Amino acid sequence: MYGAEVWQIPTREVNKILSTEMDVLRRSARKSRMERIKYAYIKEIMGVRGKPDIIDIIEKKRLQWYGHVKRMPEVRIPNLIME
Repeated sequence: MYGAEVWQIPTREVNKILSTEMDVLRRSARKSRMERIKYAYIKEIMGVRGKPDIIDIIEKKRLQWYGHVKRMPEVRIPNLIME
């Protein structure tokens, strides 16, 4: 997730990322989609229930970067680009 601070992710891509994350969790739990197990149960099995998903982590990184840029002096290049 290096550089996630500046990623611009369209809604369509967000859905793909979340689907891929769930697919990885399901495969790690050795559960098939044919078993029709709910995602909440798969997350519970994998021990990630209640933890942020990858999109939440990316958003947090973006907000941290935004705060960092806003604290920079006005003459710095990242601050000039954001305006």
